[in-house]
Amino acid sequence: MGKLHTEHRKIAVPGDLLAEGMDFVPSMGSYRDDEKVFASTVGIVDIRGRVIKVIPLNGRYMPMKNDVVIGKIKDIAYNHWSVDIGGPTDANLSVSEGVSDYVDLARTDLSRYYNFDDYIVAKILRVGSDGFVQLTTKGPGLKKLRGGKLTEMVSSKVPRAIGKSGSMITMIKDMTNTEIIIGENGWIWINGKPEDELRATLAITKINEESHTAGLTKRIEEMLKKGV
Repeated sequence: MGKLHTEHRKIAVPGDLLAEGMDFVPSMGSYRDDEKVFASTVGIVDIRGRVIKVIPLNGRYMPMKNDVVIGKIKDIAYNHWSVDIGGPTDANLSVSEGVSDYVDLARTDLSRYYNFDDYIVAKILRVGSDGFVQLTTKGPGLKKLRGGKLTEMVSSKVPRAIGKSGSMITMIKDMTNTEIIIGENGWIWINGKPEDELRATLAITKINEESHTAGLTKRIEEMLKKGV
C-alpha cells in the first residue's frame, strides 16, 4: 500500500516527495523515480483519487476535461461559438452543446442565444491532443451570466479561494452579500450591490496575492469585518 507525504492544496517545490508506491500516478507537475513521486515545479498539490499533480503557481490556464470555467464569447460561426477561457487557444461551443432548442442553422441568428462579449459558465467536455477544447452549457449551474462583474486570479490559486469544503468562498459570499461563481480557469463572476462587489473583489485580490501564506482566512475575515 502506498503512502502520501503531502496534502491536497499544499504548496510544493521541485524535489518535494509527494508519495510512495506504484499505486500513485504522477501527472502534470510531478514525476516518478522508482516507487516515489516527486514535484517538478513550484505549485499547489492537487490529489484526485490516486492521481497527483502540481499546478504551477503562475502561468496560463491549461484546460482539463470536466473543469467548469467562465468564458467570453469571441466569435460566432455557422454552427458554433468561439469562447475565450484564458487558455492557449479559444474553446468551441457547438450549437448542439449550447442550445436545447432545435435550431435551423440556415435561418437562425446564433447571437440570439450567445452574442459577442457575453460571459458564460461552461463545462469542458473534451481536450484534444491538438489543444481543441469542446465546451457544453448543458448541466446544473451552466448558463449565460447576466449583470455582475468579472475579476481574475491565477488559476492554480482557485482551490485557495474556494477553501476547504468551500469555507473561504462561503465566508466571502456571506460577509459581502454577493453571488460568486469561480471558474477553474481563474475567472470569477461577482454579483451584488456595487459596494459589495468591490469588497468581494478586494478579498479575491488579496487571496491571489497571498495564497501561499498562513493565516489567510483570518486576515480575509478581519478585512471584511472592517468594511474595507
